Amino acid sequence: MISSMSGAVSAINGFERKMGVTSNNVANSQTDGFKKSRADLKEGETGGVEVEITQVNDPGPVVTVQENGVAVEKEMSNVDLAEEIPQTIVAETGYEANLKILKTEDEMLGTLLDIVG
Repeated sequence: MISSMSGAVSAINGFERKMGVTSNNVANSQTDGFKKSRADLKEGETGGVEVEITQVNDPGPVVTVQENGVAVEKEMSNVDLAEEIPQTIVAETGYEANLKILKTEDEMLGTLLDIVG
C-alpha cells in the first residue's frame, strides 16, 4: 500500500512540473522569440513518474514591425495557446486524480490501523 502512495506522490510531482512548464509557456506567449518547452511524463524504471522537459525549437511566426521608421522583421513566440490550454487541463486533472488516490490510500491505511490496533 505504501508503494502505491509513493507512486501517487511521484505522479503529483510530475503533474506539478508539467503545469509549471505549461504556465511558463503561457506567460511568455507574447515574448518575441520565446521558445516553448514540453514536459513529458513517463513511467520510471523503478516505478513512479519521470519528467522529461525539452525545448521546442520550431520557429515562431515572423512579423514585420516599424521601429524608428524602419520595417524590421521579428520572430514571435512559438507558443500556441490553443495547444497550451488543453495541456493545463490535462495536468490539472492528473494532479487531482492522484490527490484522490493518495487520500483514499490514507483512509484505507487509517482503517487498517484502526482494525489492527
